[in-house]
Amino acid sequence: MKDEYIDASELDAIYSRIHDEISSRIEEFEQLWESGTEEELFNEFAFCLLTPQSKAKSCWIAVEKLRNNGLLLNAGSDVIAKKLAGVRFHYKKAANIERARELFIKNGKFDVRTSIMQFNNPFDTRDWLVQNVQGMGYKEASHFLRNIGHGEDFAILDRHIIRNLKCFKIIDEIPKYLTGKNYLDIEEKMRQFAYDIEIPMNHLDLLFWFKETGEIFK
Repeated sequence: MKDEYIDASELDAIYSRIHDEISSRIEEFEQLWESGTEEELFNEFAFCLLTPQSKAKSCWIAVEKLRNNGLLLNAGSDVIAKKLAGVRFHYKKAANIERARELFIKNGKFDVRTSIMQFNNPFDTRDWLVQNVQGMGYKEASHFLRNIGHGEDFAILDRHIIRNLKCFKIIDEIPKYLTGKNYLDIEEKMRQFAYDIEIPMNHLDLLFWFKETGEIFK
């Protein structure tokens, strides 16, 4: 079974096999920040807003449909919602996307980078996102920042990662829900585990995802 315990040496063997693929994906995230357009950065933002209680691939397909139809930056929430097939709570999430767009308008221009770079470190950026974006908790904010090359030390505590943290006895039990406090507590435990086994935090997240799903996605 996927949630059976395996020791760190077995995890290391998997990591050795897919290390280059993980590194390549991390480089893609970093390259997006270096040369991606503001719209491409917002694509990742919208994707992460859609992911709670929904399948990641379904959310990315929905974002691509919105982008390809020129709707993500311009359409109202009623139009956006109709394109969110396979995404749970699509009306609420469409409204969150429409509302969040206003957050990134600076001097009359759509500018994600300026909003992100106004802080001295990614932790402050993450706190700002959590406090100011409706529908964005620590998981979604961490996911977004990782996907644009600014979250190398964050945990993205979705069900796949939480299951593995229990599997490796990093946590004693799977929490029924995550508050801000226990999210940060669990993240610190994962960070220490990553340090102990000498695998970078952002690599460990993708490694756990691969262990659960057999692929590396986003």
